[in-house]
Amino acid sequence: MAFVRLLALFLFHMSLVGCQHTQTSQQASSSPGEQTPLGTDSLSFPWSRLRLPRYIVPLHYRLLLHPNMTNLSFTGSVQIQIDVQNNTNWVVLHSKGLQISKATILNENFVLPVLHNPSHEQIGIFSPRVLSSGQKYFLYMEFGAELADGFYGFYKSTYRTSTGETRTLASTHFEPTSARMAFPCFDEPVFKANFSVRIRRSAEYISLSNMPIVKTVEVNDGLLEDRFAASVKMSTYLVAFVISDFKSITATTSSGVQVSIYAVPQKWLQTHYALEVAVKMLDFYEEYFNIRYPLPKQDLIAIPDFQSGAMENWGLTTYRETSLLFDPLTSSVSDKLWVTMVIGHELAHQWFGNLVTMEWWNDIWLNEGFARYMEYISVEATYPDLKVEEYLLHTCFAAVGHDSLNSSRPISSPAENPTQIKEMFDTVSYDKGACVLHMLRHFLTDDVFQSGIVRYLRKYSYKNAHNQDLWDSLSNTDDIQNLKHYSALWEHLNLTAMMNTWTLQKGIPVVSVTRKGPRLLLRQERFLKTVLPSDPVWPTFFLWHIPLTYKTDVSSTVHRHLMTTQTDSIHVGEDVSWVKVNSDMTGYYVVHYEDGGWDEMTKLLRENHTALSYKDRTHLIHNAFQLVTAGHLPVNKALDLIGYLRLEKHTVPLLQGLGYLEYFYRMIEKRNEPELSQNLGMYILRFFRAVIDQQTWSDNGTVSERRLRSEVLSLACHLDDPPCLERARQSFKDWLQSNGTLNLPTDVAETVFSVGAQDDHGWASLLHTYNISLSAAQKQKILFALTCSRNTSKLERLLELGLEGKVIRSQDLSSLILMVARNPQGHHLAWNFVKKNWDTLVEKFQLGSFCIRNIIIGTTGQFSSPEELAEVQSFFESIKEQASQLRATQVALDNLQKNVRWVQRNLETLRNWLNEQMK
Repeated sequence: MAFVRLLALFLFHMSLVGCQHTQTSQQASSSPGEQTPLGTDSLSFPWSRLRLPRYIVPLHYRLLLHPNMTNLSFTGSVQIQIDVQNNTNWVVLHSKGLQISKATILNENFVLPVLHNPSHEQIGIFSPRVLSSGQKYFLYMEFGAELADGFYGFYKSTYRTSTGETRTLASTHFEPTSARMAFPCFDEPVFKANFSVRIRRSAEYISLSNMPIVKTVEVNDGLLEDRFAASVKMSTYLVAFVISDFKSITATTSSGVQVSIYAVPQKWLQTHYALEVAVKMLDFYEEYFNIRYPLPKQDLIAIPDFQSGAMENWGLTTYRETSLLFDPLTSSVSDKLWVTMVIGHELAHQWFGNLVTMEWWNDIWLNEGFARYMEYISVEATYPDLKVEEYLLHTCFAAVGHDSLNSSRPISSPAENPTQIKEMFDTVSYDKGACVLHMLRHFLTDDVFQSGIVRYLRKYSYKNAHNQDLWDSLSNTDDIQNLKHYSALWEHLNLTAMMNTWTLQKGIPVVSVTRKGPRLLLRQERFLKTVLPSDPVWPTFFLWHIPLTYKTDVSSTVHRHLMTTQTDSIHVGEDVSWVKVNSDMTGYYVVHYEDGGWDEMTKLLRENHTALSYKDRTHLIHNAFQLVTAGHLPVNKALDLIGYLRLEKHTVPLLQGLGYLEYFYRMIEKRNEPELSQNLGMYILRFFRAVIDQQTWSDNGTVSERRLRSEVLSLACHLDDPPCLERARQSFKDWLQSNGTLNLPTDVAETVFSVGAQDDHGWASLLHTYNISLSAAQKQKILFALTCSRNTSKLERLLELGLEGKVIRSQDLSSLILMVARNPQGHHLAWNFVKKNWDTLVEKFQLGSFCIRNIIIGTTGQFSSPEELAEVQSFFESIKEQASQLRATQVALDNLQKNVRWVQRNLETLRNWLNEQMK
């Protein structure tokens, strides 16, 4: 606002001081000794942008909150010390859904007018006296609201005790833009400040926040006030508080940090594994980052109602129960790995995200990509027996799947409003971010990468950073200068130019490889599964700086080459018989072997598959089937490639090949193709007979063997394999007769439950057990089993229970919808449910949330006909106003188009290939 207008407004309002004005509902009556509030009639909101002005900076919040756990509301006050850097009459900050009853500048004698701009979730506070540049002021506000329904802001949650009593708690989830629902604040990551929190509660509750309690005082009539130590400097989205009656278990790290795990009292015994992991992880990260964890404590708490997997609030990380609690009797080895990885992820955030925070949400990958990648580094170091490196490939495969659609986006993308910001928490930020970092680490070497990120964390501690700061930190290490002397590969390296090709443009390259005598000819282009080179929208100006790696049969050395042009060539020598590009898939690119190259790879796998590492074998399988979907390779070539799997002993390539066959089967069984789906099912059972027969119905073996058991037996029973069904039915019968006292082997429990759920009595028994079970892991397995019923009325009942949110919690509704959609009897049912209840779903989960994204992409991802595509397009047209705000709708349409094209291109070839195999 121009200074002249400010001055005129100021003089006008000074002339009104002392006059009576009608109060608006947003103002409270003044206290004795205060002058009457100024009117708002002649004021207009002073700020038009979504982002706050930068000339007022918050330094310290003193926050008092009093949640009323009976009427489920809260009141509070906040005093914010602000540093004013331009003369102004206005303070603009965030507030959403709060009733502001009073606003004042301390030491001034006015209750100040508060203007609301709900569309931007902002309030403007007008001061008749100019706030002077270079001065600090204390802004004081009193406010109140209901505890929120849903999963954002300061919200209510409940749990049922073993005696059937319902208990209430209040918890927070502020990331990315919901701190403003709990208290007025400067709710952008760049406005870091210190927070001193006080919480009032009755004696039957405890309260937790980011910092430890300094002291507790009695306010009146048994009302207690917990006063927490002042926090370190941090962004508003990391503030957290929980009021509950939970119980905890505590231990101390080697550097003296107190670690506690909190859960509902009857699940206290399920907290022990998480405590062990958290202590180990904090010790690991302090050593790896060479920076002490800066807080005296780290609490991890399992919240019964929680939308995401977990949240990294500094010193008080919040989790879904399935992400933190481990019950040795009902949690499988996959559940154990999940808990370990989620804790590894959230504790990595204490440095990446909390200590150093991205400047704005367009670079959220600096938080999430790093935390996702550090999951693998930390778990591999602390729990090597979990074989976490076997899962990194799948993280990168998920990224490739998303990134090869035209609707993908660059890692660093513009995002302004809350819906766009929420959509940034996606496969690109997490999975692609992690895979690009993995590629960079292997290119620079472990030591250079580690010293570079330590430099980054030290330089930007308690500050904000963006992409360029990371590249500068990695480029300026002494180690990288040494690398430049060591090899011509790094001599002319411009790390910023290289990494910008991966973070500022969308998509993934495919490198086509042709052998010509002693040379390997290379060509790169964008890899797309929905657009063909003949289409007018085919992208042309895409170029990446690709750190290529390759192996040959003549040496065990991994060769490196930096490809920075559209075409390139490498001298490999005449005597080399095969070349495998992208060793162990450390690079984020697809490889296409042209001119008979895939036949060479098929021959190599059949004759000597162990010449390649298990990662290379898995990578070949993945790339072949991706190229089929993109139209570069006929499906029979990819199917021939996996013919060698009869010889395969490693679980990862086995599961990769089996996964594609299962994917085809599940797509075809949802079409009216009974003969084809029967033939494919029979082929899978025949081909994998030996593997299926080797499985024991137990929890014995390594993590890899146990994972294979779960997947293989689940698919065998789904394909109606008689021995599998017979064993599962007997196990289920034994479980039923034991009245739930028999603990099934955790690796096969889901399969046993799924078979048992096929008759009325079994289904009803499982629903009853679901209702009373204290194990979130067991509930998850039972819920999946219930959705395997072939009875559509049962599936409809489940969806209604999910919508109601009592027996099946709302937090599980989005995954419930996807489970029903996976069932051939349920995929149209789930889609119709989404259409019918669209407004309710958006209200529950918020537009842009990953739940809404998963619902949209997951339900439509089951379709593969032009008619289904037209129907989905028609629905998106009917919700155009919302659909236009979402990237997810375009992703869903791309996915569906990809399925339609796959069927058109490959169904007949698959049919003919199967007929040949079944002879």
